[in-house]
Amino acid sequence: MSVSDWGIQAIPVITVIVFLIAEAVKATPLDNKWLPVICGATGGILGIVAMFLMPEFPAKDYLTAAAVGIVSGLAATGAHQIYKQLTAGSGGQHLEGNQPKEPEKDEDPEEVAPVSVDDLLGEEWD
Repeated sequence: MSVSDWGIQAIPVITVIVFLIAEAVKATPLDNKWLPVICGATGGILGIVAMFLMPEFPAKDYLTAAAVGIVSGLAATGAHQIYKQLTAGSGGQHLEGNQPKEPEKDEDPEEVAPVSVDDLLGEEWD
């Protein structure tokens, strides 16, 4: 039995198509927080379509085909996040919104009180 007997070659096809659709949606003014929903829904629709168009598709019923498509569509979102993190700058400062706060011009960095791990966790972690 070879890998082609499993019918899994349709799954990367759905992932690539959904990835390209997500890239097109990112070029619109639509908020990016909707991308996982769009990717999952598009993948589900493509999964059902693939069930009819690809005889080697691993699902033979609507629910399984939709589930395979949804997972494949969400894989496109995960693949993009992996790519984004691998190609970002060093030091973990690549995530939007997680950039270190720059001190204000009139704020003296020495005036800020240091915070210990114990202060953050509280007494319940002793």
